[in-house]
Amino acid sequence: MIFQAGVVSKWTNDSSHFLLEHFDAIKDSPSYIYHSALPFSPSSSWLQKCYSTDLSLTVKVIKGGLAEWGTCSRTTLLESYTRTLSYWNKTVAVGSKPGDIIILDVITGSQTAILSGHTEEVNCLTFSSDGTLLVSGSHDCTVKLWDVQTGGVIKTFSGHTSLVSSVSISTDCTTVASGSGDGRVYLWDIQTGECYCTIKQKKSVQCVSFSPTSPQYLISICDKKAQQWDTNGHPINPPFNASYIAFSSDGAQFVSCCGPIVTVQNSDSEVVMTKFVANCNIQCCCLSPDSKLVAVAAHSIIYVWDITNSNPHLVGTFPGHTGHITSLVFSSPSTLISASRDRSVKFWQINVLSADPIVTGPVSTPITLPLISSINLQAKDGIAISSAYGVVKTWDIPASLCKASSKPLAEYYEHGDVKLIDSKMVFVWYRDEMINIWDPERQEFHLQADVPEWGLLHLRILGGGSRIFCQNEQSIKVWDIWTGGVVAESNHFYHGVKLLGMNGSTVWLDPPMMQPLQWNLANPQRNTIFSPDPPPERLYLNDTKLWDNSQHRIQDTVTGRVVFQLPGRFNRIIETQWNGQYLAISFWSGGEVILEFHPEFLQ
Repeated sequence: MIFQAGVVSKWTNDSSHFLLEHFDAIKDSPSYIYHSALPFSPSSSWLQKCYSTDLSLTVKVIKGGLAEWGTCSRTTLLESYTRTLSYWNKTVAVGSKPGDIIILDVITGSQTAILSGHTEEVNCLTFSSDGTLLVSGSHDCTVKLWDVQTGGVIKTFSGHTSLVSSVSISTDCTTVASGSGDGRVYLWDIQTGECYCTIKQKKSVQCVSFSPTSPQYLISICDKKAQQWDTNGHPINPPFNASYIAFSSDGAQFVSCCGPIVTVQNSDSEVVMTKFVANCNIQCCCLSPDSKLVAVAAHSIIYVWDITNSNPHLVGTFPGHTGHITSLVFSSPSTLISASRDRSVKFWQINVLSADPIVTGPVSTPITLPLISSINLQAKDGIAISSAYGVVKTWDIPASLCKASSKPLAEYYEHGDVKLIDSKMVFVWYRDEMINIWDPERQEFHLQADVPEWGLLHLRILGGGSRIFCQNEQSIKVWDIWTGGVVAESNHFYHGVKLLGMNGSTVWLDPPMMQPLQWNLANPQRNTIFSPDPPPERLYLNDTKLWDNSQHRIQDTVTGRVVFQLPGRFNRIIETQWNGQYLAISFWSGGEVILEFHPEFLQ
């Protein structure tokens, strides 16, 4: 059989996406190809089309599948959120909250090692120019120098009195610079481990970075002002406005950001190569190795600009993270890596030769709505009702089709939920310090209830639909959906508590620095004491198969073998429902997945 070059290219591209997206599942067992990978491949995928008949006795994705492969080729989920990452050659180092440094393979995204030594979260990381050393700074006020090959700590630099916010290492590997919340920049001699120079700043230091050029200099950022220093701590040139700075890999250029303004300069002459306004509040940025692209992050969105001519233009917008992006780095001229507080690391493919280029224009930061979604599974009627960002959709489960889509409210609202109660769709939302319940049959408000001025964090319809869960920063209350009366409340509240999960009349809450708490509303009292019972992470689908919420997978209880795994792009489950045939899952990202499992697959 002879394939045309275009056909081979499509097969290669499809296979590459397929393997990277589902690498973790496939490497553990080839059977995952049929159980997990193929069902979640895009409907346009050649592999999906060729092997679709083999999927009839396994898993069917009713909702949550892809139409096309996205620009994110790989998502790696971590156990805690990340503040920083660094890249060298084929290695990615990620700093985690517990204090560990996770080492990932840049191609597969798989974990290859863990470096343990810090006692609190790692805030900053950087590789040496030859990749043999790694420097880290932590909330524990220390700086550590690591041997990349052995994973051992070479030296620990102590002296800061507040968290270490930024670190850098000179190109000759003789000096480590560290900036801290104590308003100090320390220069450490790697051989002796001593601090030979202290640069005092007026406020907390956000960034320090050695230039890769010769003679070498250091840039520090404090209170949105960047200052250049020689290696003896003497200031060079006047300060300039910047809140973040990054050098290109060859050191020829550096990019600085201040608010929405992006400036690219020559490292030696400091001549401005290009300058443009991104029109978004930039939190981090980076330059591609060939200095042709600039990537910036604003909240959970990445924007990539082409700066090869005098008129920089936007070549791509990359949504996908569900939390604040903390770090960006190019691993090649066309590959970008990002870390986020949503506990994920994503690998992106940048296509600057897109057939449909993005029209140049201002970039507006989208309104960040609360990450809340709900799903109401009623498989006996072949119906699933979902709600996200004001859009209510009704799904025909057997046909895998959306039967109807509507937006009950045209105006902006902050939180909402929807359920089908006694064949009536009831919509609940919060706006302008009021909870509103809309009765679609009467076309009128059923209830309007005041919410304290502290605002709302969560609003959900509980169980069978008779109650509303309402949480703000000072208290939680449960309302009767028909009478509007408060049936349960708690004012002895924990600041920063999060809704962890729901199941019928039971709510699980996650207070900071404490174990999860259970609130059973079967017999509600006006003032409820929580019980320290964690939510069930496992949901039994039958006698031998169970769904694990924390791992996003189905396990055989007899053999211990994992038989199904959700792709890494799905993150942070909030609610799971199972009715014997269909599994419905809602996520904090505002998305839902509905799966149908063939009876033979679950045997």
